[in-house]
Amino acid sequence: MRYVLPVVAVLTLAVASAPLVTPIDVVGDSRRVVVLAEAVMRGRALPGWRGGPLPYVWGGGHAPRPGPSRGTCLGYRGKVHPCPAEDTVGLDCSGLVRWIYHLAYGDDVLGGGTTNDHIRRFRRVVPEAARPGDIVFYGEKRTRTHHAGIYMGDGRMINALRTGTTVRLDEVTVLDDLIGYYRLKDDR
Repeated sequence: MRYVLPVVAVLTLAVASAPLVTPIDVVGDSRRVVVLAEAVMRGRALPGWRGGPLPYVWGGGHAPRPGPSRGTCLGYRGKVHPCPAEDTVGLDCSGLVRWIYHLAYGDDVLGGGTTNDHIRRFRRVVPEAARPGDIVFYGEKRTRTHHAGIYMGDGRMINALRTGTTVRLDEVTVLDDLIGYYRLKDDR
């Protein structure tokens, strides 16, 4: 079974709290992803987070269980020095996608790893077919990615961009190397 009942309570809280950023023309799994991404962006309390703005953290969200975690300074090349990751709880871009999909699907469907690991679990969709809840990936090509966000429609995504920012809504053009829009392989 793919779904876990507690997600219903989380969705009810998130939906009752505020209107969605994007008109919902999606159903099922995608709707859950969108509602949860919106709740995270707005700083709502969710399983694993007590609420408030959620900071970007290099390596955050890659603990054994999905969700905000302390990051790592290993491989850090950010502009904020010294590296704050080991003293901050938050998410990096793939940690954000992993946590939201975990909450929406009731299972760690993406597992640990980086955007390179995550993109393998998705299939590409043409931009005209992209729908809220899909993932946008950035990089040189499918095997060399460096960033991901959750597409919300109308050219926008929920994004954990870089050190010094919080999870927020950005245009998909915030980075200039968009690879494309992707959907879990078993979603229609």
